[in-house]
Amino acid sequence: MNIKQYLDSTYLKTAEQAGISVKKNKEVVVATINEAIENNFKLVMIRPEFVKLAKEMITQAGSKVTIGTVIDFPLGANSLEFKLSEANKAIKDNVDDLDFVLDYEAFKRGEVDLVKHQVLECTKLGLQHHKIVKWIIEVAALTEAQIMQLSALVKNVVVANFKENEYENVFVKSSTGFYKTEEGKPNGATVPSIKIMLENACPLPVKAAGGVRSYEEAVEMVKLGVKRIGTSSAKAIANGEVSQSDY
Repeated sequence: MNIKQYLDSTYLKTAEQAGISVKKNKEVVVATINEAIENNFKLVMIRPEFVKLAKEMITQAGSKVTIGTVIDFPLGANSLEFKLSEANKAIKDNVDDLDFVLDYEAFKRGEVDLVKHQVLECTKLGLQHHKIVKWIIEVAALTEAQIMQLSALVKNVVVANFKENEYENVFVKSSTGFYKTEEGKPNGATVPSIKIMLENACPLPVKAAGGVRSYEEAVEMVKLGVKRIGTSSAKAIANGEVSQSDY
C-alpha cells in the first residue's frame, strides 16, 4: 500500500504552544514542508499564516504536494463571518484544502440550525473555489451518539445542497489534536469513533486525524475506509516506524 498518498503531514503549533521562538517555529514549518516535498506526501497541513510560504516552496520544487490549512482553529467557536474571512484569505494564498473546525459546543447546546448554516455557507465557499473542505467534529469532546449525529448533520447538509460529484470533496474529520482530555484518554481518532463516522458520514469521505502513529495503525484506518490521515508522524509512518508524537 502506498500509504504516503493518504498522509496529511501536519504541524499546527504556534511558537507559544511549542515553547520555542517565532523564528524557530517558522524553521519547523519550513522543515515540515520540505519533508512533505521530499517524501511526496499527499498534503502538508500548516497554519493559515504559512500557506503562502508553502505554495512558494512547493511550486519552486515542482512538487505535487497539496496544501491544507485550518480555519477557526482549534475551538471552532467564532462566528460564520470569522470563518469565511479566514477561509477567503487562505483561498487568496492558494490553499488546496480548508479544514474548518465545526462549532461542536454550539451543537451540544442545541444550536443545530446555527451549525447547519455554518456548514452550508463555508462548504459553499470552498467548493465554489474548487477547494476540498473538511469538517472537524472533535470526537474526544463528543459522546458516541453525538459523533453519529454530527457526522450525519454534515452529510445531510451536503447531500441536500450540493451535487453528487462534489460529495468526494467534503470530508468529515475526527479531531484537531488540541482538545484536552482527562485521565490520558485519546484526543484523536480511535477505531470506534472512526467506525461511527464512516457509517454516518457516507457517502462523504472521512479523515482520521490524531492518534495514528505507526504504519500498522495507518493501514488499519485505510482498511476501515478512511481516505486521509492527519498526522505529525508522517515520515515515521512512511518508514514503518512507531512515533511518540502527541498528534
